[in-house]
Amino acid sequence: MDKTVSKVGVWKALFWLGIIAMIVGWGVQYLPGNIPTISQGLYWGSSGQQVKELQWRLSQWGFYNGPIDGDYGNATADAVRRFQGNNGLPVDGVAGKNTLVNLGLWTGATGGTRAVRSEATSRGLDRRGDVTLLARAIHAEAGAEPYLGQVAVGAVILNRVESSLFPNSLSGVIYQPLAFESVSNGFINEPPDADALRAAQDALNGWDPTQGALFFWNPAKPVSSWIWSRQIITQIGKHVFAL
Repeated sequence: MDKTVSKVGVWKALFWLGIIAMIVGWGVQYLPGNIPTISQGLYWGSSGQQVKELQWRLSQWGFYNGPIDGDYGNATADAVRRFQGNNGLPVDGVAGKNTLVNLGLWTGATGGTRAVRSEATSRGLDRRGDVTLLARAIHAEAGAEPYLGQVAVGAVILNRVESSLFPNSLSGVIYQPLAFESVSNGFINEPPDADALRAAQDALNGWDPTQGALFFWNPAKPVSSWIWSRQIITQIGKHVFAL
């Protein structure tokens, strides 16, 4: 075999291997979940990697079952509407700031509302160490509630961790004297089920159906008259959520 031809063949192979590696690396970089979160609103007609991130998150939370193709069309807008309707947001099909904040995708200014909890460790929140404790609290306080209501209770507890009005750790918030009935009656010690664990994970990932609530209660049960002075945001299942 001609050595010159052989060398040319080797260099061609190396060249194409390099091209393939670059393409694969680019693809991995922009897979949903690795894409930077969103700093601007998205709407019908938008396209690109940030729309893929939006579609992926909606898909993970059960609101979207279409292709992750980066095209903001009717299917994506309908999924956004379903998410908005389930989270007490204005239903317009536009992924604006408030919608993206509640999806845990907003990176712009949030006016005091946390956009993403996934790496938050400020004020004593340790995602790995506290997920089971949060799940136990969700199971004890909202085990009979719909899944959205379980996530909402988890979000309230996490909102308290970040509020200067409450203790600055998850255990401190949950075990604060007289804060939760499940602590006084011992239900907090029951092992959480799969739904509670998943709800805790979703709350830690930034899903807040309550839009920043710090209190929740069941109006059908005896409660302190003081709690009714709080500004009510929404009701999910049997619980009312308020600031």
